[in-house]
Amino acid sequence: MTPSPAAPGAATAATRPTSAGAPAGAPAPPAPRRAVPAAPARTARGGALLSRTAVNAVLLLVAAYTLMPLAWLVLAATKNRRDLFATDPYAPGDFSLLTNLGEVFAYGDGIFGRWLANSLLYTVVGSTLSALISVACGYAFHAYEFRHKEKLFGVVLAGILVPATVLQLPLYLMASAAGAVNTYWAYLVPALVNPFGVYLARVFAEGYVPDEVLAAARVDGAGELRLFAHVSFPMLWPGFVTIFLFTFTAIWNNFYGALTMLNDERLYPVSLGLFMWNRSVYQQPELYPLVITGSLVAVVPLVLAFLGLQRFWRSGLTAGAVK
Repeated sequence: MTPSPAAPGAATAATRPTSAGAPAGAPAPPAPRRAVPAAPARTARGGALLSRTAVNAVLLLVAAYTLMPLAWLVLAATKNRRDLFATDPYAPGDFSLLTNLGEVFAYGDGIFGRWLANSLLYTVVGSTLSALISVACGYAFHAYEFRHKEKLFGVVLAGILVPATVLQLPLYLMASAAGAVNTYWAYLVPALVNPFGVYLARVFAEGYVPDEVLAAARVDGAGELRLFAHVSFPMLWPGFVTIFLFTFTAIWNNFYGALTMLNDERLYPVSLGLFMWNRSVYQQPELYPLVITGSLVAVVPLVLAFLGLQRFWRSGLTAGAVK
């Protein structure tokens, strides 16, 4: 009899090497799988580059939209009256900024300087007192427990929702009843109330004034007034500066409040004074360059305030206070 043929693949299996320690004739282990190649890094880099380019393009458009009016104001303030109307809005003309500034401060016996001083008085005094009151109230909401505290804070939050223009008529009636209309107090006192500043101050107090520091100061015998002035307020200094800047901007630009409360041009802030000049441009065309140059001057204090105080925003004065 002839031997039967071997099964297909038997010789192949017999010739495969066996692993060490495996019995003879055992099937060989399966071959290791090849790793699937990852997606090319070039695709990831291309997507990141495209995303970064899109974001930068959007930011560039927003910056251009924001800065174009300011660029026009700067260029227009440097032109004389002829170039102001004869040249392209964004084309430079004969440099006449110093001449324009002299005319602005000399017109009307120097009334523009009086308006600028009034604005500085309103904003500096009002912003300082308003920020101090807001910080004290926010600190009290954080550091003390008293009856109906959260309900009272809810009333403060409700005050944020009320537009300032809605309050002008009631404020005018109250000032009229008190005989304070057309005085410095009519414009200054309403600026001291700042519900958003109180809310912001409480947020800063919860993040910057640890309870352990207050407890330690009380154990050392510090009174509550000293605790606020010498322990808590230095920690809250970044919050104070932030609230001061917000209030400074709001008071400086509070055109409607000045229009409601003030009738004497010697008490006008610079915003209301420029509005009165601009309203008379059609009867007195020579006021048009003065309005433009005066508007540029009115922007300078805001820019200086932000540039000078921005370093306090991110100050971590309480770093390491709790060990």
